[in-house]
Amino acid sequence: MANPFRPLLDLLAEAWRRVVVWASPNVREFLRSKMPAVWTLAIIVGIGVSVAAIGFRLLIGVLQWPWLGDMTEFVASAARNVPWYYVLLAPAVGGLIVGVLIEKLMPGKRAEGVADVIEARAFATRRLGLRSGVTTALISAISIGSGASAGREGPVVHLGGVIATTLTRGFQLPEGSSRMLLAAGVSAAVSASFNAPIAGVLFAHEVILGHYAMSALVPIVISSVLATVVTRVWFGDYPAFFVPEYQITSYWEVPAFVLLGLTCAVVAIVFQFALIGTDYLARNVKIRLMFRPMIGGLLVGAIGLIFPEILGVGYETTDLAMRQMLPLELMLTLLVAKTAATAITLASRFGGGIFSPSLYLGAMTGGAFGLMAASVFPDMASSAGLYSILGMGAVAASVLGAPVSTIVIVFELTGGYAMTLALLLTVSISIGLTQAVHGRSYFHWQLESRGLFLGQGAHKRIGRQFRVRDVMRHLGEGEEQDPVDVEELEAWLTPEDTLESALRRFDEAGKTRVTVVDESEMTRVVGFIYQVDVLRRFTEELIEADKEEHR
Repeated sequence: MANPFRPLLDLLAEAWRRVVVWASPNVREFLRSKMPAVWTLAIIVGIGVSVAAIGFRLLIGVLQWPWLGDMTEFVASAARNVPWYYVLLAPAVGGLIVGVLIEKLMPGKRAEGVADVIEARAFATRRLGLRSGVTTALISAISIGSGASAGREGPVVHLGGVIATTLTRGFQLPEGSSRMLLAAGVSAAVSASFNAPIAGVLFAHEVILGHYAMSALVPIVISSVLATVVTRVWFGDYPAFFVPEYQITSYWEVPAFVLLGLTCAVVAIVFQFALIGTDYLARNVKIRLMFRPMIGGLLVGAIGLIFPEILGVGYETTDLAMRQMLPLELMLTLLVAKTAATAITLASRFGGGIFSPSLYLGAMTGGAFGLMAASVFPDMASSAGLYSILGMGAVAASVLGAPVSTIVIVFELTGGYAMTLALLLTVSISIGLTQAVHGRSYFHWQLESRGLFLGQGAHKRIGRQFRVRDVMRHLGEGEEQDPVDVEELEAWLTPEDTLESALRRFDEAGKTRVTVVDESEMTRVVGFIYQVDVLRRFTEELIEADKEEHR
């Protein structure tokens, strides 16, 4: 007797076969990328980075105590209650300690930051070392704790990248998976610093990875959420700033928001030129590195004697601007003072970031703009506090080159979403105009000053990352070439030349094979490089980069 269920069983078997055929390549890719291990490591990274961020923040407070008698973020208020020479000398003493640490312990003779994390993501050979990472965190804590005008978020982002790299180094992960975990460490750092998990996820994608691939989302979210949970358990579940409920008074204010975007662009452009200019001047002044932060600290302390609001991270003053508790004249003056103090701080090789100073300058810009708008149109203008929040987002986004994550950071920092339309408009105009002048973010300017042009696309990165030695065909064992005179060769290269220069040499000489000579002994031939091999390597790397960005 025929089985009446046979047709149904055959149908189910065929359906299962098709599911297996459909899913097998995806599952194989999932396992090849070691995603189960990546997800597990993301848990460890999130917890580890959040603990480190808490420790970093507490260390800053401990270092403030000897001269301020206060471990909170109310640095300006505390500075008004201590002898004047404490304010003058504390940054200088901190600078001397920083100078010794940089000269003795840092290979690059500088504290590292967000730009180094971006470089590590772009170049697999660039590793974030644990020793330099911990030393950078210590230098930054001493810098901020002694009153230098810098942000604490950049050092925490770098520390997050270091911790992620260190924890995952022994797992033999594919390069794409390692980059995901590097971004997960950054996401955890931003989330822990700002109590802003969504912004942490977006910042990691926007600034570090440079793409929004689906495969990277899960480990980055896991790390961000866990970091937020840990820091909320420690510090409490509340925004970084407490501001009143602000609303847009009238849609007739849209032209004012446009004008504010233009104003914020000017502030962001001037701020970046100040940072770049003072760095250039500092590099050309013949002072021993050990004493450079001390001299810079004296200058910052002198500014702090008159305007203690510029000392440290500056969150207290930023909060006052958003709550409309600062007069117009003071906010305009602090724009200049904070720009000068931050430029001197970073040019002097203190450790620290630019995120908090950017928020500070934005709050002063927006607050001053709001007061002036209210004096002209008292019945139509929204509060100066709302304009401060808009200014924070616009200036910070323009300096960091991260509009989406900065907008969300401002929302999560302030707990206010009522000004969404105004913030989007102000930020977009500001960053558009800033890009028109600078053409790059501050982080990419730092990288370009080191000869790394990551903003020009994957093909440029590949051409400058890989060397002739990675592609050349070496002479066989026992095979030797007669000595050559490079001046008589139509074209030649050395193993250290880039693939970009190799392609240029092929084109100039009209050849498909070029001789490779020893860099230290130019008459000795060590191999040959073929145009087809270079093009093949380019194609493979471009395909791999495209797969990672769209997987």
